[in-house]
Amino acid sequence: MSNADKTDVVIVGSGFGGSIPAYHLAAGGAKVTVLERGPWLAAADFEHDYLLGSSYTRAFDFVVGDGMSVLGGNCVGGGSVVYFAAMPRAPKFVFERHGSIGRRMWPKAISRDSLEPWYDRVDESIPVSKQDWSDVSYAGGLWAAACNHSGRTANPAPVAVDNDTCVNCNFMMAGCKFDAKRSMLTNYLPAALSHGAEIRPLHEVQRLERTEDGGYRVHFDIVDEEDYRVHTGTGVIEAKIVIIAAGAGATPVILQRSEAALGTMPHGVGRYFSGNGERLNTAIIDEDRVREVLGLSREDGPIYSANHIGKGPTVANWDKLDGSLPEYERYSLEQLYFPPGLGTILAQVPGGEEPRWFGAEKKEILKKWANWLTIFLMTEDDNEGVFGTPPPTGNAYRISQQMLGRGSLRYDPTTNTRRGWALADADCKAIIEKDGIGTVAPWTNDVVGAYTVHPLASCRIGDDPATSALYANHELRNHPGIFVTDSSAVPGALTVNPAMTIAALAERSVPSIVRAAQARGIDVKYGAPAPDGSITGRRAVSKLDLVAGN
Repeated sequence: MSNADKTDVVIVGSGFGGSIPAYHLAAGGAKVTVLERGPWLAAADFEHDYLLGSSYTRAFDFVVGDGMSVLGGNCVGGGSVVYFAAMPRAPKFVFERHGSIGRRMWPKAISRDSLEPWYDRVDESIPVSKQDWSDVSYAGGLWAAACNHSGRTANPAPVAVDNDTCVNCNFMMAGCKFDAKRSMLTNYLPAALSHGAEIRPLHEVQRLERTEDGGYRVHFDIVDEEDYRVHTGTGVIEAKIVIIAAGAGATPVILQRSEAALGTMPHGVGRYFSGNGERLNTAIIDEDRVREVLGLSREDGPIYSANHIGKGPTVANWDKLDGSLPEYERYSLEQLYFPPGLGTILAQVPGGEEPRWFGAEKKEILKKWANWLTIFLMTEDDNEGVFGTPPPTGNAYRISQQMLGRGSLRYDPTTNTRRGWALADADCKAIIEKDGIGTVAPWTNDVVGAYTVHPLASCRIGDDPATSALYANHELRNHPGIFVTDSSAVPGALTVNPAMTIAALAERSVPSIVRAAQARGIDVKYGAPAPDGSITGRRAVSKLDLVAGN
């Protein structure tokens, strides 16, 4: 292996969890190599369609498990390229959750207050826009009016979107053609490249092993750019530090496959997976009742018929984000645009006996697709997901050329999880069906099981070795020099969109990674400004006690 490539730090994955340490370590002087299994797509490559073989299928990874399916990113920039850019901060009660283990899941070193300056740093680096009502979409406005009519509140969601550039095309889930969505392609990654970081697309990491000097050897396959089932080559790269940020559906699989060479993995690797308690409801809106009951109108054209106009989620109901409520009774209800494809397949016809996701009645509601309103429920689950034996390569057995795979995740929702879903479903129904504004039903679980676009916790941080895979500083237990900084490190469901918290935790992890790199002889420093040159967040963070584990 003497001819293997060598670098200081290998980062596996280029989403929030990979891009953020890539920037800081490269800016601090380390030689950084990022291995990304997906293609490198720029704004000009994002297509305004949802056809097979377009950017839609090239940039996504949809893995069907047993009882749970996971939709994630598969491109340079990872999930940040295909997310809807909602960036709320997690409520304080989240950090005190006990969940299925009956005691605090989060490390004692982390609370909402201690994470606040790291949130601030992400806020200035991306940056995050504080929307007002003039920024929300038609669908968001309708959801806000329905909430108000039923005695609830509604709030414009903070988003990583440049509203001056956004054209409200609603194609942001397949990547933003106008660079209005602030993905990692617009901030941390170009900043990392400017400091010498190397990004290698279509490099799928398979496993790790130790080198004779205590570093790590990273084995990867090179993936064909059109047919992801085809591997066109293999390779090896050695590093003193490895950061795994391949996503909650892939990070534990890489570690499981590495166990034969590295030795026993912590119990938490591949266990305690959370789908962020997610569920979707589809409402079929009655135009006449919207006019009569809510008093809404447009100068020309239909009253609503605008499901497809706007940008992802713009308005949320947060009335149940109340720390005084018991666990599993806390959730958010967020208006969400979900494009044709899975959304039109999994949506059920409201009323009657389930399942009603196919047949003549389904055909009729599909004709009214522009009058749909999709509501995204984020509840508290029991971290009941477990990964089985890893496939020979990758995170799943590839079924199609792109996007679709069959994975080893098993997920059997507990009574607690189902109760949270039921409460949120009932609340959504009460809002939408009050005075006949519309009819609503949750998506079916009969086709692909439960589903999540925000997988979490499959390799989580914590203080208890029996129920966590990582120390509080994100280092893999009993495997020094390996860090995990992606969504898999988040201990459990957040009741809101998790991107902001994933990014804040990644920011928080960097000082400890820098210290570990220094101890291994890497000439690197911590202290680079935010990617746009701002220093406010850096000054706030510098006031913290940056010792290992804090």
